[in-house]
Amino acid sequence: MSDISATPHLDVGAALTDGLRSVVLFVPKLMAFVAILAVGWVAARALQKLCNLALERVGFDRAVERGGIRRMLASTSFDASDVVAKLVYYAVLLLTLQLAFGIWGPNPVSDLIRGLVAWLPQAAIAIVIVVVTAAIARAVRDVVSTALAGLSYGRTLAAVCSYFILGLGIIAALNQIGVATTVTMPVLITVLATVAGVCVVGVGGGLIRPMQQRWEAWLSRAEGQSQAIAEHAKAYAAGRSDSFVASATATTQGMQGWPTMEQERLTTAVRSEAP
Repeated sequence: MSDISATPHLDVGAALTDGLRSVVLFVPKLMAFVAILAVGWVAARALQKLCNLALERVGFDRAVERGGIRRMLASTSFDASDVVAKLVYYAVLLLTLQLAFGIWGPNPVSDLIRGLVAWLPQAAIAIVIVVVTAAIARAVRDVVSTALAGLSYGRTLAAVCSYFILGLGIIAALNQIGVATTVTMPVLITVLATVAGVCVVGVGGGLIRPMQQRWEAWLSRAEGQSQAIAEHAKAYAAGRSDSFVASATATTQGMQGWPTMEQERLTTAVRSEAP
């Protein structure tokens, strides 16, 4: 009897009270969590539409197309304003998730979302860097190609300058978001150091005369090659025309005994194939 009386009895009322208290504390948090998600989703959709409309009104798409980014988006169904609006939409969703999960107190999901939210301004700056650099690269390409329009390698040199500037912009954007910094930073430093060294030597005067002579030799060689190519093309066209005339003459001589209508038809067919 003493053993039975010593066994602790289960307090059912206290267990039910604790369970009810947990439910009462959980339900308001769940309702607040769902409400924050719903309001944040509606706000994200509204801001996406407003951002897209505002960017289209200010001519953001036209400015981006001048920078050459249109070719990158040609294979997709989005334009530049749609991409920026999507980024705004997901940024607002991330902020909403951060607020919603913050209701449950410290947790790994909140820490992950907090890191993504802190990374968003860097991504926005990287996008601006790429857009501005693309516009500058396109402007440099137009200027160089116009200035060297009379040279055979003018367009090639303009493309090289454009891609060089665009590459610098991409490296700067990757450094901004912290992607492959161990590779991009040495490349950027090397390129800038090379350009600075060339400028220093050139300003000092040591490269002026040698480079002037080299440029004169290159331009003379390019001019000679362009004249040779033009003469070769002219000779090729003249030879092809002579061959067609000879063929037509031989065909006409071979048709002396043919009816007049057949001669005219065959002569017309041969002349139509001549260049």
